[in-house]
Amino acid sequence: MQETRQNKIARLLQKELSTLFQEQTRSMHGVMVSVTRVKISPDLSVCTAYISIFPSERGEELLQNINRNNAQLRYALGQRVRHQLRIVPELRFYIDDSLDYIDRIDELLKK
Repeated sequence: MQETRQNKIARLLQKELSTLFQEQTRSMHGVMVSVTRVKISPDLSVCTAYISIFPSERGEELLQNINRNNAQLRYALGQRVRHQLRIVPELRFYIDDSLDYIDRIDELLKK
């Protein structure tokens, strides 16, 4: 039962975070940020989001910017999910480099 609720909340947070990042990066031409996976702790207090950034060269810079503006992101997320969640979880962001890893493996296999 608990796992089902965690999955529902994780999907909700992934959808809303994706929408927030889409709105914020609209003004930055040539940059795309997508939320690939969201995990939520069993007590629903910590949300771990994995983001994919294109182009990957700007990944660290954008991740630092996201972490600096974590409070504003959490507030905006809270405004979007205020009717579904009582408490907005703490947000933690990590870069999902699985696409770069896949490209690297493909490159090595072609050699």
